[in-house]
Amino acid sequence: MPAKFILIGSGLAGGLLGAYLGRRGYDVDLYERRADPREGNIVGGRSINLAVSTRGIHALEQLGIADDVLRHAIPMRGRMIHDKSGTLHFAPYDVDPKKCINSIGRAALNTTVIEAAQRYPNVRVHFNHRCTDVDLDSATAHLVASFVDSGVPATPKPSDGGSPTNVIHARGDAVIGVDGAFSAVRQSMQTKLTAFEYDESYLAHGYKELTIPPGPDGSWQMEKNALHIWPRRSFMMIALPNPDGSFTCTLFWEFEGPRSFATTKTDDEVCDFFREEFPDAVPLMPALLEDFRQNPTGSLVTIRCGPWFYKDKVALVGDAAHAVVPFYGQGMNAAFEDCVVLDECLEKFPENHERAFREYFSRRKENTDALADLAIGNFIEMRDKTASKTFRAKKKLDHFLEAALPGVYVPLYTMVTFTRIPYATAARRARLQDRIVYAGFMALILLAVLLTFYFGAR
Repeated sequence: MPAKFILIGSGLAGGLLGAYLGRRGYDVDLYERRADPREGNIVGGRSINLAVSTRGIHALEQLGIADDVLRHAIPMRGRMIHDKSGTLHFAPYDVDPKKCINSIGRAALNTTVIEAAQRYPNVRVHFNHRCTDVDLDSATAHLVASFVDSGVPATPKPSDGGSPTNVIHARGDAVIGVDGAFSAVRQSMQTKLTAFEYDESYLAHGYKELTIPPGPDGSWQMEKNALHIWPRRSFMMIALPNPDGSFTCTLFWEFEGPRSFATTKTDDEVCDFFREEFPDAVPLMPALLEDFRQNPTGSLVTIRCGPWFYKDKVALVGDAAHAVVPFYGQGMNAAFEDCVVLDECLEKFPENHERAFREYFSRRKENTDALADLAIGNFIEMRDKTASKTFRAKKKLDHFLEAALPGVYVPLYTMVTFTRIPYATAARRARLQDRIVYAGFMALILLAVLLTFYFGAR
């Protein structure tokens, strides 16, 4: 009889993992606290667009759904930098113009992975079920069903023992938490395991989602095949294209300070801020004030924890295990890569789930910790450095060396985004490359000084 997995969370990684486990023949019940996204139940303003790149595409390819996803995506071949004067600078992501990241909306991708999971008759998806606790030793998830099948809100009524009738106890051979940065499954591990390490840290910045609508003829009002960035030192705005001709913009700004979300209150203050900092964007944003008022201000959290498993009973995947800030565009790609690695480990140890979970954790922990550091570093790069001529010159040097030394010199961004080199390996290799390039540069300067001195002396 196949093992039964209880998955908590039917977001992007949850749906994908459900498909992987279904393909392997496991019995899967997948529970999601939100309503079915295919019914239009999307919470606006809660998250930025997604950028699918090599790691995520590979995970989708293994299930044969990459083409379905990419049909809804728009390729972005580089960064379009907007300075305060309105001047544009395009910086390609790679020396190969075919290498790009792909902008896609959360709803379209979530729908595709859920439908991929539901192709397997051994996978069942239950929406409107919120996990409240997990019994670790029995692999039982306790859930509250907020709606009955008719779509009418369930009325909690006392049953034997005084529990409401809409409480469900889902028991399996293992429970896997794929329920995001504020995971209920991880919370159960935190409170019940003495050897569980947990750390969360927040940036001083929050984010707010805004919109640039399509032009009157339905076209994009800026270059569509680019990720647009308005770098302003301590803060920035970005914009990603959507298939309908719009752009999803995200302002990353300090929560507190002389000029921040906290101090910019009135409509005039909001308008003055945007006109001063993003003058070329304001004419394209007719709903700016409405978006700014209505959309929530989100926080940016990094979560590190461990171990990601308990015996053969519980495991964590994606943001539940390793939430990162979004500035490398790798959070979802890393979660999809988790699914690939966990699937490989279950294939390697089909009769020993504890050993499979342990190897999965061993293979992923160092790499996701490295990604967390890279993502914070890329925030500083995007907001502070992309507008600088020195930074652009460094990128051109990267591309020159990559073209001159193919396979030998690979820029960090290329390794992270366009290869499946483990994140930690990519970070170490980039540091070594930088040391070698710096040493070579200093050697050239020394040689030039010596030659000048030698010929000058003659």
